[in-house]
Amino acid sequence: MEEIYGLGEITCPSGELVIVDGGHLGMWSGERSPALVDPGAFGVQEPAVAADVSAATDFLITGRDADSAAHSFDRQPGRTLHDIPASGVTRLTELFDAHCREHGLDAALEASAERVPHRERVRRCVAGGGGCFLMHGVPVVAPGGVPRDRPLPVLATGAGIVLPLAPGPAAESVDLGELRVDWARLFFGDADALNAWRHHDPVDGLADVAFWGAAEEQAAAEFGASGLGEPGEDGVKGWTGLPMTDAMRLAGALFDWKDADPRRRLMVDFRPHSHHWQVMRQVRASALEAGTVEVGGARVLCAMTGQGDGRYPVSADLDATGRPVAVRVSFRG
Repeated sequence: MEEIYGLGEITCPSGELVIVDGGHLGMWSGERSPALVDPGAFGVQEPAVAADVSAATDFLITGRDADSAAHSFDRQPGRTLHDIPASGVTRLTELFDAHCREHGLDAALEASAERVPHRERVRRCVAGGGGCFLMHGVPVVAPGGVPRDRPLPVLATGAGIVLPLAPGPAAESVDLGELRVDWARLFFGDADALNAWRHHDPVDGLADVAFWGAAEEQAAAEFGASGLGEPGEDGVKGWTGLPMTDAMRLAGALFDWKDADPRRRLMVDFRPHSHHWQVMRQVRASALEAGTVEVGGARVLCAMTGQGDGRYPVSADLDATGRPVAVRVSFRG
């Protein structure tokens, strides 16, 4: 019989759930326009590229054959193309127009006057029964039928992760989309709670600095560091609970020291006390590599895939009446 492990419980007061690679939550705009999110928050440092991303456009596919065109063009789920960088708008329009001419489709791309906030994208998915959208190219799944009034267990099996929603047998399974995981972790959380999520900014003004590797003893002697003392991180050295300015100074000095000699093999991790840090602290301490944190009036969960990075399909089990009874993230290979 297949073993089932409880990873934790979540709450979803809004009834609208987000499933996404937890490492990408620095992109999340909540109710704000995505144009207001600093691209540096998700790793875009080149000024020209950041400006290109910030000036992106959302498009709606319109016309008599809009659904057929969206399906056959197959760039993003549904009839909306989100977050098209300014430099790609002309080329995308040319490709779409050529596609419609080739297939005899009556459809066009209509630029949206304003960018669609990520929270609104969730509403639209749920209103359609559940599905997927892209957030700067990162797939986000938003299932329908999630209970608001009780905690929901998140379970791990050999085949993946299961979120039971209601009692009763499944009569069929429907595809909700495919997650692309780049940080080896999955996040399950209430869409409204994410409005309060702080991915990089500390909630208490403090940060940790951790380091490990072949040169760790040499670095510890150079900088006067000891064991980090965090559960699940035996052998990791560094400092915890430092004021941000002190932590940034130490992390910068470690990076400079490491880079000064290619023989110094060292990993350095700068960890502001953000919500992401809070949940990953639990993940590192957990034998099941999962953790929960309270944010925005809800309990959210992050769990490592155990499979590394990859693409993981998400489906909903429906009973004979079409009611969702479970959501599944399937692991391949």
